[in-house]
Amino acid sequence: MRLARRIAATGGTLSIALGGLVAAAPAASATVQGCTSHVTNRESNATKELVEDACKTAAGGGEAAFKDCYHLMRDDYVPAVTAADACRKAPK
Repeated sequence: MRLARRIAATGGTLSIALGGLVAAAPAASATVQGCTSHVTNRESNATKELVEDACKTAAGGGEAAFKDCYHLMRDDYVPAVTAADACRKAPK
């Protein structure tokens, strides 16, 4: 009886751990590419190279990187909400 409980507990723990990995998978897509696609999907007039540079700037993380990214995008007339959301997606 004890062996059956241990096997069940191990199986349950394993499934929870794997479920956690699957749940964390969307967070792994928060990259420069996710940042860039966020802007290009919403703003067709945005300069792709400038957006990529801004997203690369934000990839380092931190408040200063976010502000630099945001200001670069705003200089290209990317709307404020779109720029802020994209710059939040860039850090790894």
